[in-house]
Amino acid sequence: MPLPTIATPTYELVLPSIKKEIKYRPFLVKEEKLLVLALESEDSKQITTTIKSVIKGCILTKGIKVENLPTFDIEYLFLNIRGKSVGEEVEVNIICPDDGVTQVPVKINLDEIEVIENEEHEKNIKLDDNLMMEMKYPSLDQFIKSNFDFNEENQVEQSFELIGACIDKVYSEEEVWATADCSKKEVNEFLEQMNSLQFKEVEKFFETMPKLSHTLNITNPKTKKKSEVVLEGLASFFG
Repeated sequence: MPLPTIATPTYELVLPSIKKEIKYRPFLVKEEKLLVLALESEDSKQITTTIKSVIKGCILTKGIKVENLPTFDIEYLFLNIRGKSVGEEVEVNIICPDDGVTQVPVKINLDEIEVIENEEHEKNIKLDDNLMMEMKYPSLDQFIKSNFDFNEENQVEQSFELIGACIDKVYSEEEVWATADCSKKEVNEFLEQMNSLQFKEVEKFFETMPKLSHTLNITNPKTKKKSEVVLEGLASFFG
């Protein structure tokens, strides 16, 4: 006689980008094992494949294309799946800002972490009186590269690659140039034409992008000084 099937609980959350409610389930033990093995391998390709597979498997709502979700949706989703799978409380070591050395262990409830939107965030960037540029959010592949890339070399090159990948189109009143029709070399050459002010506007798109954020108040046990610390991005909550 075969063993019975264990019922898997389902949960709901609202995706921040589209404000749509979706259903999801926690990681299963077999998926958690795959994630641990992938992370231990420090192989970016293996990590990418595993995270894609696990997140896709955990989303129960039909029609959600994980590859097309913006980074902050993926982070929020991953955080919630992880919380429902292995516990909704994580402990992180926070370095006290007043001395930059002392570490304080702090427990964080994952339910309290939210995606914060910046009022100054703008997807359309004015380059000059004639040209505009529309940006798009980093993909799932880029999310994995940002959070789980173990190769710290060529970071400038990677940053440039990220910016180029997030340009959706360049347009004027008369014409539209979609970057999907351009080579990486052409996009890079376009970026290199920018002056410092134009490039700062591009950087501002990334700096003000919606992101996971949580504010903590900590006290340095050595100096007794109280500080406010803001944690941002998925890596801040898991190290």
